[in-house]
Amino acid sequence: MSASTIDPGRLPVVVIGAGPVGLAAAAHLVERGIEPLVLEAGPAAGTAVRDWSHVRLFSTWAELVDPAAEKLLAPTGWARPDGSTYPTGGDWAERYLQPLADALGDQVRYGATVTGVARAGRDRIVDSGRDEQPFTVHLRTMDGREERLTARAVIDASGTWTVPSPMGADGLPALGEKTAADRVTYRVPDLDDPAVRARYAGRRTAVIGSGASAFTALALLAGLAKDEDGTHAVWILRRGIGAGTYGGGEADELPARGALGLRAKAAVEAGHASAVTGFRTQAVEHDGERLVLVAEDGRRLDPVDEIIVLTGLRPDLSFLSELRLGLDERLQAPTALAPLIDPNVHSCGSVYPHGVNELSHPEKDVYLVGMKSYGRAPTFLAMTGYEQVRSIAAALAGDREAAERVELTLPETGVCGGAGLFDDPDAAQSGEGGGCCAAPATLQIGIGAPASSGGC
Repeated sequence: MSASTIDPGRLPVVVIGAGPVGLAAAAHLVERGIEPLVLEAGPAAGTAVRDWSHVRLFSTWAELVDPAAEKLLAPTGWARPDGSTYPTGGDWAERYLQPLADALGDQVRYGATVTGVARAGRDRIVDSGRDEQPFTVHLRTMDGREERLTARAVIDASGTWTVPSPMGADGLPALGEKTAADRVTYRVPDLDDPAVRARYAGRRTAVIGSGASAFTALALLAGLAKDEDGTHAVWILRRGIGAGTYGGGEADELPARGALGLRAKAAVEAGHASAVTGFRTQAVEHDGERLVLVAEDGRRLDPVDEIIVLTGLRPDLSFLSELRLGLDERLQAPTALAPLIDPNVHSCGSVYPHGVNELSHPEKDVYLVGMKSYGRAPTFLAMTGYEQVRSIAAALAGDREAAERVELTLPETGVCGGAGLFDDPDAAQSGEGGGCCAAPATLQIGIGAPASSGGC
């Protein structure tokens, strides 16, 4: 049967990614009587979340469970965790995401990496009959086989975890960064792992970044320094140190986030870490067995043994190249959403709940959701993602009134800082752009952020 004779309404909606928002999308589709097919590149639900399983979230369980997902889980005997407690990434994956994926059964496929999405028989140039054609989704299985599926709509919830930003201040890898790859990591280290602990014990480590992930790395390394002589962190900031550098402290709306900032501050004050400000990395050079960071202004730091780069994440758009996406030229987020989350503008503004209207593209029935919908913006709320997919499921079901109705009230944590505001050393020194919401976190989940760059 040719693509032109297929009734798109009888096809599944392909959801890319079995993370929190992707699985929530599937739950909302099931609730609407629409068949989902979730394609997960990893071997289990929440593969990206499991990568930071050692990190505790800033959000409580009450903020991390989607309502439609909970309804789907109820018949399985699933017990909702205590809503007032804070899970780790591992807790979230094992106690919620995997049970949810199990409840969806064969509607979730593992080891399926999406390599391309297009309109059946139409590349991005062709106009004729475009909207009437279903989508073709190309994927690669874990054993290397290639497959092609057909879908009525595509919801991309693949996140940004797999594409960490480099250390170069211009958004490109610093000269020598790739050559030094064996000494550079883009994740918060798990120091409970003996091999990882040995990598940093008694060594000098550069930590590049200014958000919650960097705070976490500094706090962990400071703890290691108390046990292992010679352990020291060099905290590299592109901005200066101002009132908001360490977050909101005891006044932070999120106590766990405030406490983390205070731990990072204590690490510096105790001498376990030293801060280097206004440093925009241009190159990494070898000095024997050690590495030297060089700034755009020519400054050279004392040699370090390891480098931890926590400068944010960005979306992988390569497999969507045959679709007509409307993306902001700066953030790589949907054009209608970008003004609401732009870190060049928002330091403490709230991002109101949004749905299908803000997430639609020139290509009908394709949506980027979750962290991926925010492109390079540094802050995202899981509850926002749940509202996104509720709205999209309603739209796909033809219930436009429900799709455009807001069913979520968010706290005013907003988008807290980012590249535009916090890369300005003078603004940071004067206290501008810091203030109420603290330093920018790489990612926020629920009402708060994990102390990791974990994906959603």
